[in-house]
Amino acid sequence: MLVIMTGCIDVPARLGESALSDGRLLGWAEWGPLDGTPVLLCPGAATSRWLGFGAGVVEALGVRLISVDRPGLGVSTAAPGRTFSDFAGDMRQLCVRRGLERPVMVGNSQGAPFALSCAAAGVVSALAVVSGADEVARPEFASVLNADLRALVERTECDPAGVEEFFARFTADAMWDMVMAGSPACDLAVYQDPDFAAGYRRALAEGFGQGAAGYARDTVLAMGRWPFALDEIAVPVDIWYGEQDTGHWPRRRGLRRVGTSSHGMRMS
Repeated sequence: MLVIMTGCIDVPARLGESALSDGRLLGWAEWGPLDGTPVLLCPGAATSRWLGFGAGVVEALGVRLISVDRPGLGVSTAAPGRTFSDFAGDMRQLCVRRGLERPVMVGNSQGAPFALSCAAAGVVSALAVVSGADEVARPEFASVLNADLRALVERTECDPAGVEEFFARFTADAMWDMVMAGSPACDLAVYQDPDFAAGYRRALAEGFGQGAAGYARDTVLAMGRWPFALDEIAVPVDIWYGEQDTGHWPRRRGLRRVGTSSHGMRMS
């Protein structure tokens, strides 16, 4: 039985899976009118296509929001050893199969580097990064990372397979506990709202539906060096961080990671 969420999350208007050229399936969910302006969503760590945003707003704005399960998460077929480039290729195929042309995209949290890979590859026409994970493996970040994160980054560089195996032992409950432990009070007020919590926990449960291998692969890719240069992205990119975001916001660590560029990249 489906229960319609109130507030920030609604049940998708459409659910489906698209077959890729190699036979894999890519799961997606859509909100808003089918003929609306397409906006691809690359959701955060370990969540599934069920976690959209802007309940009621996308309909009012005429936006067709499409959230996608990355390979190995939700209902999307796993792709061991996949890369950022592979993901951009998957999105390019999805755009053709769903008639999206070159949509705009939103990348949230750990979904940000995957969305940036799509922008770098020219798959999308514009991008909004919302509370995006940063490229913590960059050498200039080493001195501002806390000791535990710095050690994990170093271990990922030296033993990516071992780190991937470590994260593959995670569960939906462990992810929920980690998010709750690391969130400020303003975020907890949202996470612990009964309606939002139910939607978020459902998205986590579905994200881990095939186990944690998909999340583990995402995490190793996100924590390593990214194979694209941000200052060479040739589409407009807006960067959004909250004032109290101590986990993602580069300026909170004393570095401004992305500024204004000739391509329209800006931080808000």
